[in-house]
Amino acid sequence: MTGNTFPEVLHLAAFADGPGGGNMAGVVLDAAGLSDEQMQQCARELGYSETAFVTTVLDVNRGARIRYFSPGAEVPFCGHATVATAVALAEKYRSRRVHFCHVCR
Repeated sequence: MTGNTFPEVLHLAAFADGPGGGNMAGVVLDAAGLSDEQMQQCARELGYSETAFVTTVLDVNRGARIRYFSPGAEVPFCGHATVATAVALAEKYRSRRVHFCHVCR
């Protein structure tokens, strides 16, 4: 998605052992204000098998909520997008510990 009001979309490879490898995932670290439709549109436009959206800021326990969307629908979980999101959050907050709350809708 383009536009000044849409949060940054990271393009990350999980499980990569070098450049050009791994499983690509989109990651949006600041998705709290996005609607379901915006998240779905973003995932559709990216075209990766899944895109992760962090819908809460890290709490005092370094916890965050994530939602996952494929180009066609919201999905309950995605391993490689979770790994990519954990790395992005750890880098952003300079932390080695990140805790996720997995909630099925």
